[in-house]
Amino acid sequence: MNNTLNAKARSGRGKNLARELRRNGQLPGVVYGDGGGSSTDGAVAVSVDPEALVQILRSDTGVNTLIGMTVDGGKPNQVLIKDYQVNPITHSLLHVDFYRVAMDKVITVAVPVELTGEAEGVKVQGGLVDFVTREISIECLPSEIPERLIVDVSSLTIGQGVRVGDLLEGVSWKPVTDTEMLLVHVIAPKLEEEEETTDEEEAVEGEGGAEGEGAEAASESETAGDQGDKSGD
Repeated sequence: MNNTLNAKARSGRGKNLARELRRNGQLPGVVYGDGGGSSTDGAVAVSVDPEALVQILRSDTGVNTLIGMTVDGGKPNQVLIKDYQVNPITHSLLHVDFYRVAMDKVITVAVPVELTGEAEGVKVQGGLVDFVTREISIECLPSEIPERLIVDVSSLTIGQGVRVGDLLEGVSWKPVTDTEMLLVHVIAPKLEEEEETTDEEEAVEGEGGAEGEGAEAASESETAGDQGDKSGD
């Protein structure tokens, strides 16, 4: 997905100016240089339309949306969202950081993993799907960022899984995350076994408690008898 975003340069920074911008329906932000670093070299303070940014964040590509940004009507630059802040109460946007990207240079991005299909191990064997890793890091050109990585679990039986390395055939990206990283697997249900074990343990504890109480009662009876014998003497 490719979007355009019109921004306005702003000369000052600070909390007071940021509040004023938000009151006027604008979102303060900063555009950083290539590579997504935090260096202020070449950084430009801007303001953007928050509604336009919300639409981008809610799109299928989300933070990985390649945006054509113009500042004060100038030449468009391709940027990605680096970070953004949200009000914890109202959930409205407070601030956004962008970084410029060169279309011929590889970048590192995080891409979500999405499952599809019903696992054989669930449908036939009564197992459970354990979704272990929901996002991985990859390297690719900005124009080749995938929206998501689709993993079909239909053929998985209990004990089988899919790792990062299983997704590499015919793709235009390289994994940064370890290729041995487990994404998803099918496991056997353990709930019934755990419940049976717990019941057995409670039963043993109950028997042990009853035996202990019986022994204590017998001991007290013997003590009382001994004391009665002594009194009789």
